[in-house]
Amino acid sequence: MDNKTSVAVLVSGGGTNLQALIDAQNSGLLPHADLELVVSNVRDAYALERAKAAGAKTAIVIKKELGSQKAFEERLLKILEAHEIDLIVLAGFLNILSADFIRHYPNRIINVHPSLIPSFCGKGFYGLKVHEAALNYGVKITGATVHFVNEVPDGGKIILQKAVEVHDDDTPETLQLRVMQEAEWKLLPQAVELVAKQLYDEYYQERN
Repeated sequence: MDNKTSVAVLVSGGGTNLQALIDAQNSGLLPHADLELVVSNVRDAYALERAKAAGAKTAIVIKKELGSQKAFEERLLKILEAHEIDLIVLAGFLNILSADFIRHYPNRIINVHPSLIPSFCGKGFYGLKVHEAALNYGVKITGATVHFVNEVPDGGKIILQKAVEVHDDDTPETLQLRVMQEAEWKLLPQAVELVAKQLYDEYYQERN
């Protein structure tokens, strides 16, 4: 770590949360974070195009090509270490990381989840499935959560949350978009800067 906390964003899809981070960095809202690397586990993920347009380095790691979760995580770890990554952000990354991998980055992996944890979270709750469950249950308020990642899916300590109103005529798609616009795209940059500053401060305290 030099002047900033080096951040890797792990993605699988379109990269709208990645774009929120890129926009925040361009606007000066991430003074302690540097979006150094974007890693995708999907070869043609549009998030990679967003990363390249922003000048970030990119890498692709495909579990199926490597044959196992263990081989996948070993390759991922080598890439992260080669780029001296301090903080990992899971932004629509559809691969649950093992406890062995997470132990390499204690309190240095964060995830954004499209509900108010502990509601509609855990194994099987991702993407539109989260919003379908919220609508089926009839909740009037949902939202998004940014949390640290531990060995339990969506089970790590909460960093930030933001509530979003559910409308009577919502579909899973309209609710998903509102949660992204009103919560995810705002919370994630705030959480990245918050954790990046903590890591930055800890690093310099240890050296002084």
